Amino acid sequence: MSPRKVRVVADTVRNKKVSNARVSLKFLPKKAAGPVGKLLASAVANAKHNFNLSDEDLYIKEIKVDQGPVLKRWMPRAFGRASAIRKRTSHVTIILDEAPKIPLKEKKEKEPVKKEKASKKNN
Repeated sequence: MSPRKVRVVADTVRNKKVSNARVSLKFLPKKAAGPVGKLLASAVANAKHNFNLSDEDLYIKEIKVDQGPVLKRWMPRAFGRASAIRKRTSHVTIILDEAPKIPLKEKKEKEPVKKEKASKKNN
C-alpha cells in the first residue's frame, strides 16, 4: 500500500491512547486501517510480553510511515506500447510509551463568601 494512503490513517491515531486508537481504526473507512490495526496489536503484545506493561497505560508516542521498495509492473496499451505501473509499499514504525501518571490534586475547601448588603443613604 502506498505511504501516502497509510499516512492518512497514521495521522488519525498519533498521540492517542491504545484503546481509543483501536476504536478509531475499527470504524475508519480506509483499507490501510486493517494493517495498521494489526501492527498496533503486535506492538501492544510485545510491550506486554517484553516489558510487562499493561495496555491501559500505553499510548502511541510515535508512528511514522516511510516508503518501501517499489515493484515495477507493465500494462499493455494501444499500438503495442506498454505503460509502467509502480506498486508502492510502505514501512510503518510504531513506538508506544506509558502515559505519565498525573497525581490528582487535593480539593481545597472553599471559604464561604461573605455577602455585604449595600446600604443606601436617603438624603
